[in-house]
Amino acid sequence: MKAAGKVLVVTGAGSGMGRQVALELLRRGARVAAVDINPTTLDETVTLAAGRADAIAPYVVNITDRSAVEALPAALVDRFGAVDGVINCAGIIQPFVRLADLDYAAIDRVFDVNFRGTLYMTKTFLPLLLKRPEAHVVNISSMGGFLPVPGQTVYGASKAAVKLLTEGLHSELAGTAVHVTVVFPGAVATNITTNSGVEIPAMPSGGKTPPVLPADRAAQIILDGMERNRYRVLVGRDARLMDALCRLSPRRAGDFIASQMKDLLAR
Repeated sequence: MKAAGKVLVVTGAGSGMGRQVALELLRRGARVAAVDINPTTLDETVTLAAGRADAIAPYVVNITDRSAVEALPAALVDRFGAVDGVINCAGIIQPFVRLADLDYAAIDRVFDVNFRGTLYMTKTFLPLLLKRPEAHVVNISSMGGFLPVPGQTVYGASKAAVKLLTEGLHSELAGTAVHVTVVFPGAVATNITTNSGVEIPAMPSGGKTPPVLPADRAAQIILDGMERNRYRVLVGRDARLMDALCRLSPRRAGDFIASQMKDLLAR
C-alpha cells in the first residue's frame, strides 16, 4: 500500500522509530495520527513535522488501556474521515537480568505494552480497515522475536508473540484488501532504554559496541516494505545475518548471542 494520500495511525510516535516513521509518512504524502503515552515528546514530533503540521494530529493514549484504544477509531474518523493503516511501533524492553531475577511486575509491563498494546490496536482498528479499498497493518516485532537473547528473554517472548500474531493475521486476511507486514529490527538508535526505565549494562573493558542503524533509516526500510506489501521486513545488517544463521542452525545462533551476553549478565 502506497503511503501517499492515506491516513495511518502510528504508535510510539513520540520518539525513536515511531517518531521517524510518522515523519517519513508525512514526507511520503500521508496523513498521520500520532499516538504516544508521553505528551511532551509527542508535541515535539508534531513540531518536527514543520510544513506538514496540518497533516499530523497527536493523541495521548496508553495503548495498554483497552478502553482508551477502543475510543480512538471514532476520534480519528471524525478528524481524518477514514483510517487506512496502523503501524504499531510502541514497545519497551526489560531490565537486563535473567528470568530468575526478573519480577512479575516487569514481566507484566513488557507483555502489556509489547503484546497486548499491539493486539488492542490491531483488533480495534481491523473493522475500519476491512472497509477500505486498500489498507495495511504493520507490526514491529524484533530480532529478539526469533533469536533468544539472554537477559531479554521475556522481551523476546513478547516480540515472538507479536510475530505469530501478525503472521496469523496475514493468513486470516488472505483474499481481503488488508495487507499485513511483520518487521524485525536489529540494533536501532532509539531511546527505548530510557522509555523502558532500563539501564544498559556497561560493556566489559575492551568490548566493542555493536553498530546501530539510525532510526530515520530504519523508518525508510519499514515503509519501503509496507509500500511493497512485504510479508516480513528485516531492518539492519545484524537482523539479516542473524535471520540467516537462525535458519541454518538455531542452536548455533542462540549460542553465539549467549556468548556475547555472558559478560554483561555476569555484572
